Amino acid sequence: MIEVVVTDRCVRCDICIEVCPTDVFARGADGLPVIAHQDDCQTCFMCEVNCPTDALYVAPYGQAVEQDSPHRDAGHLAERGALGRYREMVGWGGGRTAGARADHNHLFTGPR
Repeated sequence: MIEVVVTDRCVRCDICIEVCPTDVFARGADGLPVIAHQDDCQTCFMCEVNCPTDALYVAPYGQAVEQDSPHRDAGHLAERGALGRYREMVGWGGGRTAGARADHNHLFTGPR
């Protein structure tokens, strides 16, 4: 289930909002995506795999983790290399660096 939006990595591209099949995300007042309907998350990883800056983390569980879980700690996830790990495992967006437009994702590289 989606657990973390790392705000300092997010570039406000809205891809997570667009690709989520169950409309889990909403745009916050500051333009950043927020997890608005976590209970609707299907743990499909579409948001995480499509995020061009590895700013999202989906925990591999079908229900929300506890508030104090390391799966909700962005610093811990970054230290462990968990941010972007699923995308890397499935081979999506090879050669991408955080913030780069070198992603091979058509939603990020195609016409706006």
